Amino acid sequence: MKWIMPFLLCVCASLCFGDEAQTLYDLKVNVQRNGERFQVKASYTVPISLCNAYSFLTDYEGAKNIPGIVESKVISRSGNKVQVERLIEERILLIPIEMYSVMQYTETSNQGLSFEQISGDAKFYKGSWRISTDSSGTLFKYESVFEPQSIIPNFVIEYFIKNSIRERFGLMAEKAAQRNVIPVLACKS
Repeated sequence: MKWIMPFLLCVCASLCFGDEAQTLYDLKVNVQRNGERFQVKASYTVPISLCNAYSFLTDYEGAKNIPGIVESKVISRSGNKVQVERLIEERILLIPIEMYSVMQYTETSNQGLSFEQISGDAKFYKGSWRISTDSSGTLFKYESVFEPQSIIPNFVIEYFIKNSIRERFGLMAEKAAQRNVIPVLACKS
């Protein structure tokens, strides 16, 4: 019985944080299943410059500060193409899941990036981040298509994605907002 109160406090705190991030950053998330694939669309607005937003998106090794990402390491860079090795750990119904991938990012300066898994544990993963200025700061738009390769049934994966992804994007918006506090050298005039 002693664990009930701390558990309820944690649940309430996470619900409040999720609502706060959603309201604060105008967070919108949509997950749709199309056969074996999942389509994810998300957007949020953060009061930072376009340069700081782009710096945030292209800080591949800094992605380790996002929950679930255990390792994120640039393994090659050539022009506007960057290959990143990533290890993600999640728990779905108390089952630990690890996903390894090598992603190729194609950067478009101060506009966003496109990405595609070139090897890894997913059957398919491809998408993009787009950034643009608006009256409140910088609008981040994310779109991806993902097809898992797992022994876990897709309806369980769908439930997990739909119930955790909003919190992840909320945390990303909060981390991006912190870019405005720390001056980025590339953005200094």
